[in-house]
Amino acid sequence: MSLRDSLPDTSSLERASACEIQDENGNKVTFGSIIANKKTVVVFIRHFFCGMCQLYVEQLGAIPQTALDAAETKIVVIGCGDYRALPQYKENANYNGFIYADSDRKLYFALGLDIETTARTPAGEEKRSYVTQGFYTNLWNSMKRGPFRDPSLIGKQGNFNQLGGDFIFGPGNTCTLAHRMQHTQDHMEVADLMKAAGVSLP
Repeated sequence: MSLRDSLPDTSSLERASACEIQDENGNKVTFGSIIANKKTVVVFIRHFFCGMCQLYVEQLGAIPQTALDAAETKIVVIGCGDYRALPQYKENANYNGFIYADSDRKLYFALGLDIETTARTPAGEEKRSYVTQGFYTNLWNSMKRGPFRDPSLIGKQGNFNQLGGDFIFGPGNTCTLAHRMQHTQDHMEVADLMKAAGVSLP
């Protein structure tokens, strides 16, 4: 198994569990409390102005709650910016689920999400299905829905170079799937992620 998909070891899980992140009201919660009681699909996005990640989160938001309930699973999205950017991000991505901010990126680093790059899909590699916009269209939409819409959020979006990843945790301090992005368009296909979590999509 490559480092890209290797599961975090016990020490990493313990560090991650103790990390504090913030909800959209600025309240601090430990990551361990989020995954304690239910199987949890956790998607780490890039910065809050990343249009590609917003397209991915739109797909997550379209998953029927009934399908998640049947699999006793919840979805959590975590970004690396300021918690004050969360309400606008949820609105932009049409996502009404759980979302948190890890502004100091301690949780990212605890789980091995330490790649910083702005590279796109390499030549010869098939693009993910959520990548439905060209580079310049995505860049314009990202600016329009982010800093142009609310200039007060400039500087609160998080590290532009930070990559994310997709995981399945819990119940409790366990991890059964890990996928660390290698470039900016490298989230797992939502269908594959849900299948791994035992969520049956329509």
